Amino acid sequence: MDPTITNPGAWGLAIIFIVVVSWFFYRYFAPDSWREWVGAGVVQAFIIALYAEMYGFPLTIYLLVRFFGLDREYVSTNLWSTLIGFGETGMFVSMLLGYAVAFVGIGLFAQGWRQVYHARQDDRLVTDGLYRYVRHPQYTGLFIALFGEGIIHWPTIFSVALFPLVVVIFTWLARREEHDMVDTFGDDYRTYQRKVPMFIPRWEQWRDLVAESRSSSDDFKDP
Repeated sequence: MDPTITNPGAWGLAIIFIVVVSWFFYRYFAPDSWREWVGAGVVQAFIIALYAEMYGFPLTIYLLVRFFGLDREYVSTNLWSTLIGFGETGMFVSMLLGYAVAFVGIGLFAQGWRQVYHARQDDRLVTDGLYRYVRHPQYTGLFIALFGEGIIHWPTIFSVALFPLVVVIFTWLARREEHDMVDTFGDDYRTYQRKVPMFIPRWEQWRDLVAESRSSSDDFKDP
């Protein structure tokens, strides 16, 4: 079987998405230390690989067809629609679900950054807002956004491989940041650590976390 792979080849669109998404990421995650630059570099690689395959060349599908004997009557550039065999319908469903998850993550990422930014301006420990549910809502949001876009919507070899690495690196960054927070706030932060999970809120708090991420309160306007 020699199926034809539907390939949009829209490299201009790929570049636009890479630039826009990268700008948004660096706007809310301005790397300072070398550790943060390592994390940012992995996320940047994730973004480039994702949109290069989504709008450019479908490397993952090509490799599966060419070297791993993928045998399907329908082959598209979307991995889920190809493997499940639901065609354009499968691609549309994965797109809607992936975007829904990604937008929740983006909201958490941006809102968490705003809250901690204002707390730093006042030199205080932030434990309200999103920080009532998780200690690092901006990282939780990043994980959710990347999972929605790179695993649910458009999984590729690189996005699936890089996602666990992103989680590991930002977990390491979070632990380093918490060490500094303990040095700064002492027992107040240790008490906060014991009460609030690092990344994953308690089951009954998910709805409140998502609702809080959509808040447009004047207290959290962009600086």
